[in-house]
Amino acid sequence: MFTNTKKSFFNLSVLKTNIQKLGKFLSNMIMPNISIFIALGLINSLFMPYGWIPNKYLSELIFPISSYLLPILIGYTGGRLIGGDRGGIPGAISTIGIISNSSIHALLGVMISGPLAGFLIYLLDKKIQKRIKSGFEMLVNNFSSAIISILSLILSFFIIGPFVNYFSSYLFYFISFIIKNNLLPFSAIFIEPAKIFFLNNMINHGIFSPLGFQEVQEKGKSLFFLLESNPGPGLGVLISWLLFGYHSNKKIIYSSTIIHFFGGIHEIYFPYVLKIPRLIIALILGSMTGIFFLSFFHGGLISSASPGSILSIIAMTPKDYYYSNLMSVFFSFFVSFVCSSFLLKTIKQKDIKGYDSSLNLNTDLNKNLNSLKSIDNIAYSLNKDKIIKIFVACDAGMGSSIMGAAILNKKVKLSKLPLFVSVNYSAIDVLPKNADIVITHIKLTDKAKSCVPTAMHFSLNNFLDYHFYDDLIKYLQKVTNKSNSDTISNTELNSKMKNNVNTQKLFKLTKKNIFLNQYAYNKEEAINFVGSKLFEQGYVKFEYIKSMLEREKLAPTWLGESIALPHGTISAKDKVLNTGIIFCQFPKGVQFGENIDDIAHLVIGIAARNNEHVMVVSSLTNALDDENIIKELSNTKDYNRVLEILSL
Repeated sequence: MFTNTKKSFFNLSVLKTNIQKLGKFLSNMIMPNISIFIALGLINSLFMPYGWIPNKYLSELIFPISSYLLPILIGYTGGRLIGGDRGGIPGAISTIGIISNSSIHALLGVMISGPLAGFLIYLLDKKIQKRIKSGFEMLVNNFSSAIISILSLILSFFIIGPFVNYFSSYLFYFISFIIKNNLLPFSAIFIEPAKIFFLNNMINHGIFSPLGFQEVQEKGKSLFFLLESNPGPGLGVLISWLLFGYHSNKKIIYSSTIIHFFGGIHEIYFPYVLKIPRLIIALILGSMTGIFFLSFFHGGLISSASPGSILSIIAMTPKDYYYSNLMSVFFSFFVSFVCSSFLLKTIKQKDIKGYDSSLNLNTDLNKNLNSLKSIDNIAYSLNKDKIIKIFVACDAGMGSSIMGAAILNKKVKLSKLPLFVSVNYSAIDVLPKNADIVITHIKLTDKAKSCVPTAMHFSLNNFLDYHFYDDLIKYLQKVTNKSNSDTISNTELNSKMKNNVNTQKLFKLTKKNIFLNQYAYNKEEAINFVGSKLFEQGYVKFEYIKSMLEREKLAPTWLGESIALPHGTISAKDKVLNTGIIFCQFPKGVQFGENIDDIAHLVIGIAARNNEHVMVVSSLTNALDDENIIKELSNTKDYNRVLEILSL
């Protein structure tokens, strides 16, 4: 999960990425079990002595759910995330060791012991799976799982449990000291930055929830449950972006605001803060204000608000404390909004990370347009070969590059350029040395330059950036005016040469390849889904799924216009058994790109042998000319309509 070299450890960018990965992993342990937190909170709210309908017998259910069921489920999930299905059981069993030797709530220890058990089973499987004799698989698997479970149980009981007790006791004394000295609002200085690095679930459920459950037993409520889950500060940032954000997609931000405040998904506002890191000041000030009101008016919840929705907070609020809790949320929002609005109105556009990347691309293109030397280089190529060779390249040459090449090729044909232009797609590693222009994703440009240093290189964040291709056509027209050589037209090109985009169709999309109305929490989950379908339908070996995730780390496969095209790396082509495509629709969208607005509603997983998939991808490209078609593909429930639109 983490980069292993010393050099990269001290690289702040890599360190930030690794911290975010850790946070996302911890979130993935919690998210599948959110309903347990909600059920526990509702039982507390209804049946405890201070609840709405107190019931002595039903309130006795709270202890086994919070002390046994919840930790065991989280331990199972943590083990399964690392070790697959076989890692779940050792993860659950190791939880018993934490529960049996822990004087406080076991959540923090379980978030260590569960993944550790899964990791042990993963290591064992890696060593023995290929050495098991045929017919002994079940015997070996069952006994090895039992042995790892016992080992994990012992480690949890004798090492992890006591360590967590020791750590938590000092943490509790430290926080008690802070509360007694009225310093708790300053905890926001640590809480809000940690949340932005996706450590929110670890903070809430690993630290504050155990302290909160302990305090509830003593006081009937706890403000610890509302320190991290307060949606007010994030709401302030989102509303300020909605009103004052530069060139932002208002529809996306509006949806994000609703999802954050009512859906309780706080991660949705993190990218907005990462674009302008100084917005963390607004979050901290808003959070400090909310915590101050909680402390002053003795507010708190009776259970964890999971997710951190205003609806969850209302449901978990004791019946006599609505005023203090809602005032805390409101004033934290107000302070965050005022501060965020001031920062957004005074900040310079160039300080916004990821701000309008297409403008930067066009700026780079205009620099090349004004460079006589660059034009002369292309003119020399034109005089020599009577052709300009353009390659759209990606890592594997099987997805985004095909779409980019198809779009550019179509624009070249419509432009009636009087010179001969060849548009092709390619994997970066096999780019021809005589390429004149190479177009790649911005993260792959350096690699492309090392392969073809003599070519002109242009970078894209979005392979469906039509404005970029239009500017490139203008560039080629300017080259034409500079050149005095004899040229031939692209009409002649079509008669002399068959473009790669028109490769014969050897793969046919059918209903079994189409999955509509799906949902994924993040792009990794979406990629795992489409990859598993490629595997289940016999197109790839199981290892291909891992290569799809590795490819995503090289550069996002988000193409723009609501489409992502995940596929494996070029080194994983030996894992492809047959050419296959999985068309997957996510009506609620999945963030695939680096910017918050890079939302994919159509995720097409590709496994390709040779060029058999090209016509499918080209058909998708042809459909992109009409926004209504894209919208229909993103929402239709009719499988036949998908096939009809793609003309397959």
